[in-house]
Amino acid sequence: MTHVVRLDHVVIAVSDYERSNAFYRDVLGAEVVELEYGRYGYRLPGGQQLNVHGPGATPHPRAADPVRPGNSDLCLVWEGTPEDAAAHLQAHGVEVELGPVPRTGAQGGGMSVYFRDPDGSLLELIVYG
Repeated sequence: MTHVVRLDHVVIAVSDYERSNAFYRDVLGAEVVELEYGRYGYRLPGGQQLNVHGPGATPHPRAADPVRPGNSDLCLVWEGTPEDAAAHLQAHGVEVELGPVPRTGAQGGGMSVYFRDPDGSLLELIVYG
């Protein structure tokens, strides 16, 4: 029997909930949801979620070496052109660090634009097709 395995959520860490909530809501279109223990989650279009560990959060269980603010590296699919992605980021005052550049993701070849969240985590928007 084959079981379908797919990502449901991943955990990122932030140093300031208010600043990061605004960034992920305004720049990436996430729905900010309050989780147990005063934590947050960022629900992204397409059924994925980023759970957020922030100031004072000590959820159990957690990784042996818990994620820290600024040390995540995430790729998200952008529905549009790479140029639209770059323009969207720039309209929100977010600096494009690299791109558009060719990259390979879960669906094969695409074009990516790289930028950082307020804590310095590297984020990538990839466009397929």
